[in-house]
Amino acid sequence: MPRPRRCRRVCFEPGITYFKPAGVPMTDLDEVVLMVDEFEAIRLKDVDGLEQEQCAQHMNISQPTFHRLYLEARRKIADVIVNGKALKIEGGTYEISPQQSRKRRCYRRGEQK
Repeated sequence: MPRPRRCRRVCFEPGITYFKPAGVPMTDLDEVVLMVDEFEAIRLKDVDGLEQEQCAQHMNISQPTFHRLYLEARRKIADVIVNGKALKIEGGTYEISPQQSRKRRCYRRGEQK
């Protein structure tokens, strides 16, 4: 039996959770789901410009785990852009950082634990 997945720490939930190509009806689009922890990996590495080790510390995970998470997030985003798909940001196993919230909450696939 595999180990239970640890909650990954994120600073906040994204305010905008859906992106799609302009002018294409939703009925004609495939959808890709980007987990909130994958979104956080992209934010820390690409937007904030942190090194992978720093990103991993912020998210309370190992550097190899961060690297796998980051690569999967980039693969999904590339698929969305190249193939003209919709992107939905939701779910995953994560908690809001204690610096941002006094209560530590762990979310699993969009549900509060």
